[in-house]
Amino acid sequence: MAYNFPIIEDCLRCTFRENRVFCDLPREALVRLQSIKATSVYPKGTMLCLEGQAPRGVYVLCTGKAKISTTSSEGKSIILRIAEPGEVLGLTAAISNTPYEATVETLEQTQANFISHPDFVRFLQDHPEVGMKVAKQLTHNCQCAYTEIRSLGLSNSVPEKIAKLLLGWAKNPLQYSGPQTKPPEISIRVTLTQEEIAQFVGTSRETVSRVLGDFKKKGWIRIKGATWSITNKRALENLVTT
Repeated sequence: MAYNFPIIEDCLRCTFRENRVFCDLPREALVRLQSIKATSVYPKGTMLCLEGQAPRGVYVLCTGKAKISTTSSEGKSIILRIAEPGEVLGLTAAISNTPYEATVETLEQTQANFISHPDFVRFLQDHPEVGMKVAKQLTHNCQCAYTEIRSLGLSNSVPEKIAKLLLGWAKNPLQYSGPQTKPPEISIRVTLTQEEIAQFVGTSRETVSRVLGDFKKKGWIRIKGATWSITNKRALENLVTT
């Protein structure tokens, strides 16, 4: 344990392994994975992959979250998605041997297992069953891209985009609370800054601040630090569907 942060060093004994697509491997493959990976803990704000950089390897996210973003030649950034534990980062670049197509930055203290590019390629060649895991991860990445394009391209307004974002996060709540006489509140943990939310929905930080302020004034959400509560889910849903 580093700085009171629990480290999962042995992939064979990881209690989360069976619930994660890439990590749920046959024992022989797991033993090989254990021998070629390097485990590290990264503080918030660490750049694991840099857009345009030659692929050094891949990172298997064990704990924590990371944002995946891309930047235009004019310096405008957009967040493509948030990576969750169990995902393999830098996968497309490593397989195609092309530069990283996006930047990956940790959003909180994070553990990740690094596998060098040559070792990862040999791992895939020697264990064909890992190929299906990779295919599932790439399919997930593609689906996330479709969702982001649909949200940005088909949403009529910034409030609708932010409502969609909040409703998406609400699918994995911290908890439900509230009296039985009214719909329960949904508590979610938000580690993104307003600037990062703006990058997610393709607008300015000032606009995000104004929309969130309006949502709070209407009693649809409540914000206390990193814990946000959706107090009127129906209102957000109506905003999306109208």
